[in-house]
Amino acid sequence: MPLENPDLFVAFRRELHRFPEVSGQEFDTQRRIRDFVSRFSPVSITEVGKTGLLLQYGNDLSGPVTLIRADIDALPIQEANEFAHKSLREGVSHKCGHDGHAAILTRLASLLSEKPPVKGRVFLVFQPAEENGQGAEAVLHDPAFASIRPDLVFALHNLPGYEQGVIVCKPGDFTAAVKSLIVTFKGKVSHSAEPEKGLNPAYLMARFTLASKELENPDPNSADFALLTPIYSTLGEKSYGISAGYGEVHLTLRTRNNERMDALTKQLLTTLSNLCDGSGITTETAFTEAFFANQNHPDAFAQIKSSALRLGYEFIDKQEPFKWGEDFGLFTQTHKGAMFGIGAGENTPALHNDDYDFNDNLIDPAARLF
Repeated sequence: MPLENPDLFVAFRRELHRFPEVSGQEFDTQRRIRDFVSRFSPVSITEVGKTGLLLQYGNDLSGPVTLIRADIDALPIQEANEFAHKSLREGVSHKCGHDGHAAILTRLASLLSEKPPVKGRVFLVFQPAEENGQGAEAVLHDPAFASIRPDLVFALHNLPGYEQGVIVCKPGDFTAAVKSLIVTFKGKVSHSAEPEKGLNPAYLMARFTLASKELENPDPNSADFALLTPIYSTLGEKSYGISAGYGEVHLTLRTRNNERMDALTKQLLTTLSNLCDGSGITTETAFTEAFFANQNHPDAFAQIKSSALRLGYEFIDKQEPFKWGEDFGLFTQTHKGAMFGIGAGENTPALHNDDYDFNDNLIDPAARLF
């Protein structure tokens, strides 16, 4: 099959879909990508971020350095679809389209092999562990990445609910700042007939959860947008003679930008401290799965828009950031760049839904835009 035939990349995307791996475990995915892209003659292929890959095209050290990134991990979701390329791994599936993002980058590799950059260098990053927010950090801190100083960094995400192939972007904040808070409440167990002899955190946990709701501003068009979503809660044991002495509340926080996230975090922790004051119950807090907001640089945004219009693609200037997080935001904290979206179809199932599947019609046009 000719390398330029789009069917080659559709077949590879579906192969990745059949064999998904969760964040940090993408060893088989890494091997499959390496075997597939080796035919496209990169200057080098280097392991990065433990389970990721870094490809180089062009060898001119005097010109600009461009980095283009795709994520490769799957989600712990049981697939509901029954098509021929359905996931063969129980409880794991590509429900965010990272198999498609990886296929786009392999198609781009083929285009770069046909027409390598004359000036400068292009690096393609197949990044692991986007879903848990650890992959971008692993890549950026990898010694293999240390010598690369990109002038521009780019990434994309497919967008169910938007017309197929439309390009969606905006300067400034593009995706939300997101992080999750874990609060542990430590009291004292007692007989459930004598709760006054213990310290049951149940009501304090309830007050804290309700108080977090009062800090919300769910309007995505507002600069003060803040979403606090209860994710998980646990209390005591299933032993009905014991009044609980331990509990946990887990929340996910979302804001339009990093500054708002800092302010919301301080406000929430102050609320928790005030509620606990005098209760005798101690709390501990920890944050996990933090995603910086993607900060699209105006110059990078302008390049995306002009390239899309030159190719005849429909372009939407988005007015407010998306509410989901993306760990490419860590790249844009340290490097000039931008992320954009490409419409996956107005009737496509939503991201992270068990019946979602990537739209293969996006592979070639997205690669050509890059």
